[in-house]
Order: sequence, then C-alpha cells, then structure tokens
Amino acid sequence: MRRIGPDAWAGIAVLLLCVVVGTPTLLSEAGMRVPRALWASLFVGLLVTLMISAVCDEHRPWTARVSYGMAVVLGWATVLTAPNAGWLPILLVFTATMSAYVLPLWAGPVVIALNTVVIALTMNGTGGRATEVFVGTFLYLLIQSATLLSSVAIIREQRMRRELTEAHIDLRAASVVLEDSARTHERLRIARDLHDLIGHQLTALTLELEVARHHDGPAAREHVERANRVARDLLGDVRKTVGRLRADAPDLRESLTAVVRDIPGLDISVRIDDDVRTTEELTLTLIRVVQEIVTNTIRHADATSLRIHIERTPDHTLRLTSVDDGRGSREVTPGNGLRGLTERIDAIGGEVRLDGSDGFRVTARMPAR
Repeated sequence: MRRIGPDAWAGIAVLLLCVVVGTPTLLSEAGMRVPRALWASLFVGLLVTLMISAVCDEHRPWTARVSYGMAVVLGWATVLTAPNAGWLPILLVFTATMSAYVLPLWAGPVVIALNTVVIALTMNGTGGRATEVFVGTFLYLLIQSATLLSSVAIIREQRMRRELTEAHIDLRAASVVLEDSARTHERLRIARDLHDLIGHQLTALTLELEVARHHDGPAAREHVERANRVARDLLGDVRKTVGRLRADAPDLRESLTAVVRDIPGLDISVRIDDDVRTTEELTLTLIRVVQEIVTNTIRHADATSLRIHIERTPDHTLRLTSVDDGRGSREVTPGNGLRGLTERIDAIGGEVRLDGSDGFRVTARMPAR
C-alpha cells in the first residue's frame, strides 16, 4: 500500500480549508446575490476543478490547465456572488498558488493581478470605505504573492533535489562500472604475468626433467619422476588460476547494492537469487539497467518504494523484475531512458516488457551464463 506523501497531505489540508471557508456561507446564505443552489454549484465546481488540476498536473498537463482555468473563473464567480462572506476571497489565494504547479512561471503574476481586481470589486461592492477596500485588497495581494513565491521555491528545490539524486545515481553507477573495469584489467594483467613468467618456466622445467628421466640410475629416476609429477601438478594449478582470473565476473550483488544505496525519498530493495551467475558483460548490463530503472522511478513515477528481483528461470534465462508503487500509466510511451534500457537488453539477446497498469513494472529476460 502506497504511503501518502507530504504533498498529498498538503493538498488534503487545502481542500479541507476551502470547505471550512465556504461552508458557513452556504449554510447561512448571507449576502448571496444568486440563489443558494447556484452558488453551491459554483463552489462545488471550484473544488472539483482544483482537485482535477492537482491530480493531473504532470501526466496530463492539458487536462490540468483546462481544469485550472475553469477553477479560476469559478473562483471569481464564487467570490463576486457572495461579497459579504468574510474570508471567502481566501479561495482566490489557493487558485493563485496552484498556478505554480500547473502554468508557466510568468502566468502566476497574471492570475494574481486578475484575482486582485476581483477582490477589489468584491470589497467595493460591500459599501466599505476606500481606505478599507485598499488595505484589504493590498493584504490579499501580499498573501497571494507570498504563497506563490513559496510554492515556486518549493518546486525548484524539489526539482534540484531530484536532479541531484539522478546525478548521484549516474555517478555511483559509473563508479561501480569503472571499479569493475579496473578490477578486470588487473586480473588480466596478473593472468598474463603468471602465464608468461611462471608458466613458461614450469614448462621448461618439465622438459628438463623429462630429459633427465631417460638417464641411468634407478635411485635418481625415482626422484626425477616425483619432481616431474610435482612440476606438472604445479603447472596445472597455475593454468586453473589463470582461467579463474579471466572468467570471474564482478560481484553482481555488491555492485547493485552500491548503486541503489541511500537514495533519498525512495525505499529500494534488490533481491538476487543464490543460483544467479553472470558474466562480466551481463553484470555491467544489469548495472546500467538498474541505474535507468531507479532514475526513471525518481523522475516520473512519484513512488515511495521500488522492488527489484533478479532470478534464474527454469528455461535457463535470467529474469529481472522491477515494480514501484507509483502512479503508473495506462499508455507507456518510452522516453530516451527506457529506449536505452531496451537497447541494452536487446544487444545481449534479451527482451523487455513494460507495464504501467499498477505502478510501473519492468520485466527483462536475458540469456544466462
């Protein structure tokens, strides 16, 4: 079950505050210039359109903008038709704040200016003195400006934090890949040195002992035979060691743990079955695939947890499954990241399936070692 984040709680609090502000006017019918049913329709329509624009702010931007435009107009109508409703203009403060999440940055001041005109007309219609109208209008102008600037600052901080997290993941993955590459080159260097120095020397020793074995002397023959067996065994051990140094891949579990460790705001678990064996090429591919999955989750999913499982299937293939608890998408449109992920898997003879019906799920099959 997905946890409710701070943004969701803030939205719920704003919605409840809107209801608290409008309910007394609806119950008392004080100062309404239209029938109660019509004003109630305007008020409910304002709440509904604000909710729609908040829910659709990223994955359906045009729907969010159309709903937001309707909310702004309904807000004006709600305030103008109940000029004596006290704190009702606070609803326009919420619509101005919402512009930071839905519209371009330049549009926020425009909404504030229009809201301020509506508030001035509303206060002037109550018959108040010019000074009171000016002070009240200026107060709401300051409140709108402050909340809009605060929202813009929060959005920028969230974006910078997300970009920093993505860069951190990329840097960590590159560090793991570089470390594994350096380790591989070092193993190959040691393997070549063992083969060139010790291997050749032992081969020469074996040949020398083979020649000595044909000389006379039963006592010497026994020792020569024993030395010959030791030398051959030692040569075999060196060849096995060289083979292991060339074949061993970087540890997959350690590499992936290093990539996903301590990602802020996202609980990541990586489970790798004990029977999973990978080559160096497959390990590096999996590192890059997991890196892209984590980055995509942070950038688009709005998720709080990500589960990754790598297993060996009965048909002798490796299967990677990742699923998050984000909002998903009924129609998955791969961007550059997901296309790159698919290309990496295709390059080693695998296949990828993407599913956004319940969270976002990536299933990748690839040949095992």
